[in-house]
Amino acid sequence: NFISKRKENYTYLFEQLKHLEKHLILPYPNDNSDPSWFGFPITIKPDSNITRNDLILYLDKNKIGTRLLFAGNLIKQPYFKNVDYRISGKLDNTELTMDNTFWVGIYPALDYEHFDYMGSIFNSYFKSIV
Repeated sequence: NFISKRKENYTYLFEQLKHLEKHLILPYPNDNSDPSWFGFPITIKPDSNITRNDLILYLDKNKIGTRLLFAGNLIKQPYFKNVDYRISGKLDNTELTMDNTFWVGIYPALDYEHFDYMGSIFNSYFKSIV
């Protein structure tokens, strides 16, 4: 039940936010996968006229909790300061994820009313910047 509720919450929130894909990269499951969604990661597109910080401050002001991605670009972590490593290619997606991604919750105890509220707050934010 816990896993099925997380999946249900993912689907419901996705439907609330999909019309904002001009500004946001929303999570899609990979082909042949069946995720048990831990949370709902959202990435602000690099060509959007908003910043992650502005959006999460607005969400926080409206009582919607967020979390940043756990590590981001690992080579920028203090541990790597004195470690030899090699980079193959550019890290553009890693940088985008580190700078523009955050999570919102889809905890099983949340219901449609919570996600309707979340959708309305996202909508009000994006209406205010257009």
